[in-house]
Amino acid sequence: LLPYCSSLLYTMKFRLFVRKLHRTVAPIVLLPLLITVTTGMIYRLSKDWLGLSRDQVHFLMTLHEGEYLGSTLEPFYVLLNGLGLLWMLGTGGVMAWQNISRSFRSKVKAEASSREA
Repeated sequence: LLPYCSSLLYTMKFRLFVRKLHRTVAPIVLLPLLITVTTGMIYRLSKDWLGLSRDQVHFLMTLHEGEYLGSTLEPFYVLLNGLGLLWMLGTGGVMAWQNISRSFRSKVKAEASSREA
């Protein structure tokens, strides 16, 4: 019983830890990711669907890539933006997996209980 309780406690602590880190990082990466996604989509759709030239929509690519930060900070913006996205996908995936596995386990328990009754 003790190893099971210890394992359960560890799992609960890990689950809370992942959620807390996800919640902490989310507000920091939200605006840069939103800018990157929005400007990237508008740039591509403006060129493909609206027939605008590259020069007409270059300002969007400037925002998309963080060129406005200058040549020194631009690589850091791109790196941190990418790492932020990977972090949010990873922790979000872990939380989604935890929810799926928890609901699957509770469904299996409910079916086992109904068979016993």
